[in-house]
Amino acid sequence: MTEHESKQVNAEENAGTTRRDFLKLAGAMVAAAGVTQFIPSAKIAARAASEEESKHQWGMLIDINRCIGCQYCTFACDAVNNLAEDMRYCVVTTETTQSGDEFFLSRPCMHCEEAPCVHVCPVGATYKRPDGIVAMNYDLCIGCRYCQIACPYEARVFNWKKPIELSPQSPTFGYPEVPNRPRGVVEKCTFCSHRIDAGLERGLMPGVDSQATPACVVACPTSARVFGDLNNPESPISEALANAKVTLRLREELSTKPRVYYIPPDPKTENPFQGS
Repeated sequence: MTEHESKQVNAEENAGTTRRDFLKLAGAMVAAAGVTQFIPSAKIAARAASEEESKHQWGMLIDINRCIGCQYCTFACDAVNNLAEDMRYCVVTTETTQSGDEFFLSRPCMHCEEAPCVHVCPVGATYKRPDGIVAMNYDLCIGCRYCQIACPYEARVFNWKKPIELSPQSPTFGYPEVPNRPRGVVEKCTFCSHRIDAGLERGLMPGVDSQATPACVVACPTSARVFGDLNNPESPISEALANAKVTLRLREELSTKPRVYYIPPDPKTENPFQGS
């Protein structure tokens, strides 16, 4: 083959490669166009739902001085949501103060007013309800796990496996109250929104009536958790916040504005429930 013929063959091969690359790029652009048409519509719908007004704004207060680390809150959450032991929405860890004193930190989802998980979800599967609860539409979730990465509280878990038949914490701490989620989605605490919604329809008051209150609050043997309507000055949480000397929220420097408040450990106050 002459030098001229060799150059001609290479030119033809390069032209073929260029055409193939162009077709691939064109196909990718078409697919991307379909996705970008779907994503905004889903997010707009979720945003529209979250912008509706609600007279209720739910929140939780956890008094660290009353927590004994029994994990009843975790077990009740497992039972109600039918969770395996590696799929926990609520966790209790042992932490240490600057003075070296140990305490228990119970952590559900923070249900942030400015929730990073809501902002990063590309399909609107994570959204904020009008009452402030950060919720999930599992039918929309594509399992990208962006929300799990964005959450600074590690309050989300990815469902790697098929749903279990019954939680190990059932029936001791309750029975499943919500449908199982499909494999391949990110799950989270919902403040037991199914209880709240059903309770309000029946005229019950969340935070007061146990059937309308999150399972973790009901199960706590030391009343370390308080729940209620932040908009109602007579609700349990509003009264508890008003009476507390000091409260804090986790990672406040991030401006996520969590709906879960804590009464920090007080070294001067002995926990009357410790060891009981």
